[in-house]
Amino acid sequence: MENTNDLKERTYAIENAFLSPFACKSADTKGRQRAESPCPMRTDFQRDRDRIIYCKSFRRLKNKTQVFFSPEGDHYVTRLTHTLDVAQIARSIARALSLNEDLAEAIALGHDLGHTPFGHSGERILNSLSPSGFRHNEQSLRVVDVLEKDGQGLNLTFEVRDGILNHKKDGVPSTLEGRCVSVADRIAYINHDLDDAVRAGILTENDVPKAIRQALGSSSRERINTAIYSVYKESAGKNRVAMERGIEEASEALRAFMFERVYFSGSARGEEEKAERMLGAMYSYFTMNISAMPSFYVRLAENCSEEQAVSDYLSSMTDRYAVYTFNKIFVPKGWTFIDEGN
Repeated sequence: MENTNDLKERTYAIENAFLSPFACKSADTKGRQRAESPCPMRTDFQRDRDRIIYCKSFRRLKNKTQVFFSPEGDHYVTRLTHTLDVAQIARSIARALSLNEDLAEAIALGHDLGHTPFGHSGERILNSLSPSGFRHNEQSLRVVDVLEKDGQGLNLTFEVRDGILNHKKDGVPSTLEGRCVSVADRIAYINHDLDDAVRAGILTENDVPKAIRQALGSSSRERINTAIYSVYKESAGKNRVAMERGIEEASEALRAFMFERVYFSGSARGEEEKAERMLGAMYSYFTMNISAMPSFYVRLAENCSEEQAVSDYLSSMTDRYAVYTFNKIFVPKGWTFIDEGN
């Protein structure tokens, strides 16, 4: 029978033999913030992936908005399905470039753990309310470092933490695998948000400017394949992860089109105003009534600012739980009248 340690050593050997010289190999990790005994079978990046999948924050993603607030229908994208999309695309890019797929997958699965309810609208609202601001990539890192496991954190590797923090377009990941996730994130959300907008009747595929369709394709499948192949052609054998200039420009044009027609549309703005009133009221209430939060966040407020603890609590909420909590605090309960007779 094969020794369990041999499984990990075999992975190390495969990586050394087949991965690009620019890849981050599992054996070369910079390690964790707190030392711990290694797993006899899994590499540290595989272990990080598993820790993320089984954490509470990951489960809550299924009930957090991507674009459309609490849509009626089973096929709209949620923050969880977006995360899975990003993980799949990041792995495809990493495979094409002979990079470390396990590292790319772990970063992708954790990149949005700190996202607010009500999508990027919720992020903008909390950013305006909190004295220190709010950025979902920083909150995602705080989730894995501080908030998960009742305050112990997940103790992830440096490379996964770095990729989570730097996955936004203006971030600079220290690994090419982190860059794979940053590119995959933009490929994923532009395409599945367009699919949702078509499904919702906000626009049609033919509304996308012809030049964009000619460059990228006329379906989500075609556009994603075009983007991944473009990254391969531009980056194979190089110490970089980037699209060809023309495809990058067409992708940015599609992104601008989505902001104009979908993200900042009148219907989206109307729902954002409702979310702003809801989150604003709860933020004010909990900052003045810290003890009304769950005990974990009350204890947390003793070690950080009260505003930070409130932001931690509100950003952890799913859309449904945010509505439930708002109703519980601010909506009067009906009276039960007892007929005492004449």
